[in-house]
Amino acid sequence: MKRYRHYKKDKAIILSCFGSVIEQNMYEELKDEIAKEFDGIDVYLSFSSRMVLKDLEKRDISYQNLPQLLADVDMMGYRNIIVSSINLFPTDEHELLLRTVDGFKNFSYANIRATKAIISKTKETSLLLKALHQEITTQDDVANLYVIHGVPVLDLAGLDAVSYSANFLEMISPQNYTCSLEGAYPWYAIKESIISKIKQDGYKRVQVVPMLLVSGNHYKKDMREISEELSSQFDSKIVDSISKSDRFNLIEMDKVRAIIKQNIKEEIIKLGY
Repeated sequence: MKRYRHYKKDKAIILSCFGSVIEQNMYEELKDEIAKEFDGIDVYLSFSSRMVLKDLEKRDISYQNLPQLLADVDMMGYRNIIVSSINLFPTDEHELLLRTVDGFKNFSYANIRATKAIISKTKETSLLLKALHQEITTQDDVANLYVIHGVPVLDLAGLDAVSYSANFLEMISPQNYTCSLEGAYPWYAIKESIISKIKQDGYKRVQVVPMLLVSGNHYKKDMREISEELSSQFDSKIVDSISKSDRFNLIEMDKVRAIIKQNIKEEIIKLGY
């Protein structure tokens, strides 16, 4: 095919992220790690949050969203493009990623494949959540309140992954409780019930665990507000960071990064390499 002669580069990986003004460096660190893991394959970053993109632009930091970057990478002449979903759950942001990739397949001559979201497969998810519980639970007399971001509609694809994660965490330990910020079982609507349950179970200390890939503004605002509300009844705090950063971010977990890499490897295999 005549037009295909312009596709002279082999493979590219696009990390498709939501973005964060506060924790932007974490995505850059992930990009560097992916580049080392897949030596010889060019790695790019895209962000879907227009608020983040506009805020960074004000500081002369320029990034692109996925459609813009796909167009550029296609124009650069990559024959094979892996779009890696850097989304915790396969909900709205992941669904937008899939629709974008499917759209580009209609007119691009490149072979474009999208990975699964991080929490998609039962085995990997179960092992990840169990490892998370073990990492943050250092004392038997402290309750863990896992706060999932959630989505504001109940008929969206991917909600089973959210529900499974919440149910699994509660099932593996009586110390675990779950709620969301704006999804099913939101904190603002069920906080009285959660507080009552934690009291009945005899806990006097609670740690709030952000179930967020990158906590960002949610850490500064929502998690602190939840912890402050709990502090009227318990000795409450936000869980300690699992890395060198000041805030708790799931993207820093080794198991999370391992799932991202494995998802990319699986799509590369499907390319026939």
